[in-house]
Parts: sequence; C-alpha cells; structure tokens
Amino acid sequence: MPHFSARTLITDLPGPDLTPEQGRFLERSGFGGVCLFTRNFSSLQRTAQLIADIRQALGHDALIATDQEGGAVLRRLDVPMPPTPQALGVIGSEAAAFEAGAIAARGLLELGINWNYAPSLDVNINPLNPVIGERAFGADPSEVARLGVAWALGSESAGVMSAVKHFPGHGDTAVDSHLGLPIVDKLRSELEQTEWLPFKAAVAAGVGSIMTAHIVYPALDALEPATLSRPVLTGLLREEWGYGGVIVTDASDMQAIAAHHPNGQAAPLALAAGADAVLNCGHGDLVTHTEHAEAIERALERGELSQERVAQAVSRLSAAALRFPGQPRPYGAEQRRTDESGVANWARQALEWVGTPPRLDPSQPVLLLVPSTAEVGGPYGDSLSGEALAGALRTVFPHLWVALLDEDSHFALSLLSRFPNAPALLATTGRWALPNVLRQLAAELQNRPALHLALWNPEHVAALGLPAVITHGFRPANLQALVAALAGG
Repeated sequence: MPHFSARTLITDLPGPDLTPEQGRFLERSGFGGVCLFTRNFSSLQRTAQLIADIRQALGHDALIATDQEGGAVLRRLDVPMPPTPQALGVIGSEAAAFEAGAIAARGLLELGINWNYAPSLDVNINPLNPVIGERAFGADPSEVARLGVAWALGSESAGVMSAVKHFPGHGDTAVDSHLGLPIVDKLRSELEQTEWLPFKAAVAAGVGSIMTAHIVYPALDALEPATLSRPVLTGLLREEWGYGGVIVTDASDMQAIAAHHPNGQAAPLALAAGADAVLNCGHGDLVTHTEHAEAIERALERGELSQERVAQAVSRLSAAALRFPGQPRPYGAEQRRTDESGVANWARQALEWVGTPPRLDPSQPVLLLVPSTAEVGGPYGDSLSGEALAGALRTVFPHLWVALLDEDSHFALSLLSRFPNAPALLATTGRWALPNVLRQLAAELQNRPALHLALWNPEHVAALGLPAVITHGFRPANLQALVAALAGG
C-alpha cells in the first residue's frame, strides 16, 4: 500500500510512454502527480495516452503538470505558442496577457494536463540575471502584477491551474538556482515595494498555486532558502498574507537545494516549512522519488514532521484537483486558428526597433551572420538554429549569403570583403553571454549597412551597438513577423 504522505510528491518520468514497470512503480508509490518535460511529449495521441496511463496508475485525482510559460520555455510545441512574457510587457495589454494564459491552457487541457508552472511573476530588475530575462513581464512591479495575474487567471479560466513563480522573487539574482544558491540581501521595505508586489496581487486574486524559489532572503530567514523556510512560507505567505492555495516547491534536484540536502532530505523540510507539494525530478532515475518518499516517512516517524501538516497539504492538493480535474477538452480547429492569429498579431506588435535600419533590397545580396547553434540549459529546452533563421529569411531574400558562426569568423569576414556594399544582418540567438565572435563581427560592421537581429536576449543590443530589431522570441510567429517587417522596410 502506498504511504499517504507520498501524495505530497510531484515526480517525473523518463520518456514518452509509461512502461508496465513504471506504471507499477507509480501504483505502489501513490504520488500526487507527475511533471512532464519535453522528453515526455510526442504525438497528440501518444501523449494523451501517457497521461491517461499515469492517472490510471496513480488511482486518484492526479495533478499533471508542465512548464508552458511561452517564448523559450515551452514543453508542447505542436500547438499555438504563447509569446514571451517580456513581449506581453512590451504590448502592455491586460486582455492580451489573459488570452495568452488561456492559449497556453487550451494546448495543455487537450491532453489532460491540469497544472501549469507559469507564469513567472519575477521582476526583471537585474540585467545580469542568467535565468529570468524574457520570462518576466518587465522591470516595473506594478506592470508585472497587472499582466502576470491576468495571464494566470486566463489559464485558470480555461481549466488549468496556474503556479505563479518564483516566490518571493527571482528577479534580482545573478546566480541561476539550477546551479547554485542565490542570496537576495535586501531590506524588507525594498522587497515589499518590488519583489513581493506581484505575488501579493496573485494572493488577492486567488490564483490556485504559488511556486517557491530556492533563494535565501536574509531579511526573513538568514539560513534557509524560501523553499525550506517556515518564516517565508508559513509566516509571510500563509499567516501574514492569508494565502489558502497550494504551495509547490521548485524542483528539489536543482543544485541550490540538492547540494545541501541530498537524497530527498529536502522534502520533509519543505513540507514542515509550509509547502504542500514537493517537485522532484530524477531525469529518468526513479530511485530519487523513492528516496524522497522515504525521507518524508522517516521525518514523520521521528516527529520532525507532523501528520496534521501532511494531511493539510494533501487536502489542499485534493481540493485543487477537484477544481481543475484535467478532463481532456478538444482543441477545435476554429479555436486553434483564432489562437494562431492572436499569436501572430502579438509577434508583430512586440517588434522593437533601435536606431535606423538599413534598406534591404530583395533583388540584391544580403548577408546573414548567425551562430549555427545556441546554448540551452536551466529551464530552456531548445533554441533557434542558424539554418532555421536563414530558411525563414530566404523566403523574401533569395540572394541571401549565410555565414554560420562557431568560434571562427573567417568565412563571415570573407563574405564582408566579397560584398563590401551589401547590408549585413548579425543575429544573436542565445540567452547567455555573447560569444566573442559576435562582438568581433559587430566591430567590423560599425561602418557599413548593418542590422542586429536580437532574437532572444534584448540585453545584447546595447552590448553590440548596432541598429537593431528585437523580436522578443524565436518561435515561428516571431520569425514570420520579422521577415515581413524586413521585407516591408
């Protein structure tokens, strides 16, 4: 018989199918749900079957979760793709944010997914932040609150519970909590004016769940990150703010937690602090899920965690499953067309121009200098290849010459020499630090017609110092909007 306390664990699975052995494992364990990642998504029918099999194995109203934030953080890619929150911040429309959340939900509920770990309510006030950036609605706490809560309510109106994250705020860090333990050492008064404002708005709006941050906030707790901090989760969120929804942790395998509390030891600590669900990702290794369940049981036996606290957590999770049952809802062709049209319209509205772009003549040579690939990591599962960008541009610039950049700029420099009067498009397609080759080429382009295509990180625009167009995303709708704008310019 599975232990009742295992209902507080949200686990993951290795692949796109539930094998008989994995099904028996889930049945024996009785976890509260499963979080799906890109590796779990395949065809509509196959993924729907995976989710049906998970529900059958768990034998109760399981919560099936994923991260369908929009922009670069998307797990299901064969449905209309919501824009980056940053793009919605540029547009500034509460109605657009609400509809973007609903679009994300429609693509999930078609499969039976009833929990979306989105949106980010982090305030993007640190340009060196390695992991938030375009996942945030902006740098103004009031705007983040207005648009982020609208997005969350849009999702919930379409039948998928939202988990706003990363409480109490990941926007002013220079450390990625996937890799280390960030510290936000700010006065409580500063936190109230900035980081906390969007989350207080989410609490007031009754958003279904909140995800914790693996970050230490000395103003509240000098020792433990928010995920494991009773002063943060129970003292601030529950008692001071009166939040009654589900509190779920960010993944316990992230180094900010796992490096200090290995082998599932963080699970009972998070529950004792006030969390209701502990997200644990094994990336294909199911042993870690058992370790977490056993750690909770040991804590109960030793009196380090009370049965009442576990019962309270399970009660909240059951209430959430009743409110968001995850009954698959067909995503009709007409609705999909409407949603695709909305996404395309937002992509056009989100284009931002910096400086004066050169004139591009489709009948003449145009040069594209673009990295062949871009690094991913943390929450990011995919990126834009240089060849994909070239393919999109060739539809309107048939005389496009392409230099795919790795570390070597030799071919790019030879193209610039061969076509001294041709306009050059220098594309940045990555989230992280700028490769040196791009800086070198930007210096070469200062005295000729050139345009920087900033397809992911807007912070790269100032660093390269060229006229630029910022797309706020690299998904198909962004490429179509970009190509149309370049052709019309």
